Amino acid sequence: MGSTAKNLGCNPIQIGGHRDHVHLLTTFSRTTRPADFIKEVKRVSSVWMKEEGGAATFSWQKGYGCFSVSEERVPGVVSYIENQTEHHRTKTFQEEYREFLDRHNIQYDERYVWD
Repeated sequence: MGSTAKNLGCNPIQIGGHRDHVHLLTTFSRTTRPADFIKEVKRVSSVWMKEEGGAATFSWQKGYGCFSVSEERVPGVVSYIENQTEHHRTKTFQEEYREFLDRHNIQYDERYVWD
């Protein structure tokens, strides 16, 4: 994922996740659209998972979340990504994501968030 981000002109800062999701904190190229970035990261990582990762039936969900982070928040986001296992001992990713969307007043439709 880091190499794919670099190839798109988006320098990876921190990448990590848990069983059912991944977080990528990167810079963003002024010429790369978020949808194109996500599409390419998903495409390349899916091929890798199927051919090298031993997960022949691997697939990504259709959706994604993409958010900007101010420079002053980067260290906290890095720490959050590094500590995914600890975060999810008490709260599922779905619970945490809903709370995040609600806290930031982001409208969403449950029918499209998890598909």
